[in-house]
Amino acid sequence: MASTTIDNETELSAVNSILGAIGQSPVTTIVFDNPEISFIYNILRDTNVDVQNEGWHFNSEKHISYTPDSTTGKIAVGNDVLKMDVTDGWVKRNYDVVKRNGYLYDKYDHTDDWSDISEISLDIIRLLNFEDIPSVFQRYIIARASRLAATQLVANPQLVTLLQQQETLTRASCMEYECNQGNHTTFGFP
Repeated sequence: MASTTIDNETELSAVNSILGAIGQSPVTTIVFDNPEISFIYNILRDTNVDVQNEGWHFNSEKHISYTPDSTTGKIAVGNDVLKMDVTDGWVKRNYDVVKRNGYLYDKYDHTDDWSDISEISLDIIRLLNFEDIPSVFQRYIIARASRLAATQLVANPQLVTLLQQQETLTRASCMEYECNQGNHTTFGFP
């Protein structure tokens, strides 16, 4: 018996799905010299960030330890961190952290110098590469980006409506995935 092989989504296949949704031909490579391909790719990238910025089970991490640099006292925060908060910050209100100029900044003490602590524990929302997120979220991002592309590039309200319905269905799949994976309760705690 032959097995079925399904390739994972890539940015190229996502761009081609969006192009197909708006009635355009697929491409073999993402070439930024083509303004339409560049525009579609930017919509895909922005939609990926917007969706992941909501904070889902797959890109949320709790109790991540950060230590200050021994010479500067600063704590570098990577570009992949979309959101962060002090672990149990709603209980212990010692810090109010944000990212400023690539470093962890405390809004209470108005400083990015953390040399007086050995480490700080943060809960973060991390931006993952498109290829590394669950397939239901890839499909949702593609559906949402397709609707945005149709809205901006194609003057066809019926197409936009159909794509919006598809977007709603794929978001529902994401919510089901989130509920199953996150083991959430009515009280908001796993």
